[in-house]
Amino acid sequence: MANHALDLNPPNADLHISVNGSDWLWAAFSIFGVSLLVMIVLDFMRPRGTRLFHQIAIIILTTGSLAYFSMASDLGATPIPVEFRGDGSDPTRQIWYVRYIQWFITFPLLLLEVLLTTGLSLSDILTTLFMAITLVIAGLVGALVHSTYKWGFFTFGAAALFYIWYVLLWHGSRTTFAANGIFRSSYVLASSYIAFMLLTYPICWALAEGSNVISPTSEMIWYGILDVITGPVFLFFFVFQLRNVDYATFGLTSGKFTAPADGVYSKAAEAGVRESA
Repeated sequence: MANHALDLNPPNADLHISVNGSDWLWAAFSIFGVSLLVMIVLDFMRPRGTRLFHQIAIIILTTGSLAYFSMASDLGATPIPVEFRGDGSDPTRQIWYVRYIQWFITFPLLLLEVLLTTGLSLSDILTTLFMAITLVIAGLVGALVHSTYKWGFFTFGAAALFYIWYVLLWHGSRTTFAANGIFRSSYVLASSYIAFMLLTYPICWALAEGSNVISPTSEMIWYGILDVITGPVFLFFFVFQLRNVDYATFGLTSGKFTAPADGVYSKAAEAGVRESA
């Protein structure tokens, strides 16, 4: 079936995605959508009270699915004059604010997914999540700025990213892990994975929204590959690492779970929930 997204939702900028770019975005949307359905199934296969990591993954995948549906439909962008063109003109370029809304939600949750397995204090985790939000906001504001002042916001984002790297690669790995560090090696692998992927996003930003070196279609392909690797691929890798870990070792207790209205559930389920969140 032909893709008529750009016909139904005409591009609003001089430099915009092509039909091929929209086709790739639909493919990425399909990956997110299928991954979401699979994660929901895996979530229901878990005992009640031991679904936190799977449910965080569901939130991330749901947000990504909505964002990629919007971008594939050529919706969620605003035209911004670009500074670096080489010929003295200032054409407008599509800046996809919907992508930053996606990252505003998913980036902190990805870090939360990983950091909850460490011995970091709540204050350390909250500060790291704030830095993730700072990174996304700095990227969005910088992308919307026409002048070279955008690189000032890029610098603020880079500083926030260095802090996140410090927590992921140094501070988090040196905390006391539960159950005699049973998950330490998996954390080191997961945090290194995320830290490396975070390095690639600023490079794409600098070449796309920053200096207008690559086209919006190339930008979509690059960011899409990164989002798929950092989203569905990483999340399935991470929950797979958790498959044989006793959830109670993380100490994530809530005291209750959502029971049916009649309050009927098995004694075994009640005991399991009281033991772990």
